[in-house]
Amino acid sequence: MKFNVDVECTPEEARAFLGLPDLKPVHDMYIQAVMDTMSGQANLEQMERMFRGLSPLGDAGMKMFSNLMDIGLGATGAGKKEG
Repeated sequence: MKFNVDVECTPEEARAFLGLPDLKPVHDMYIQAVMDTMSGQANLEQMERMFRGLSPLGDAGMKMFSNLMDIGLGATGAGKKEG
């Protein structure tokens, strides 16, 4: 015997039904920290410390983030060192 059940619900309702946590406050905090850093209200070292704690890949993830930031700064000219 085979039967299908279709359930129509929002992502929030599905999370609550399955007992998963609502990570929206964490996501909002993360996005605000990125926006603050990009607008100059925080520095890259603060951002790196925050990402190191949140990074699921540990040091490998931090290396990827560092490379990404280097590429971004290089594209804007901000990463050029006087020498």
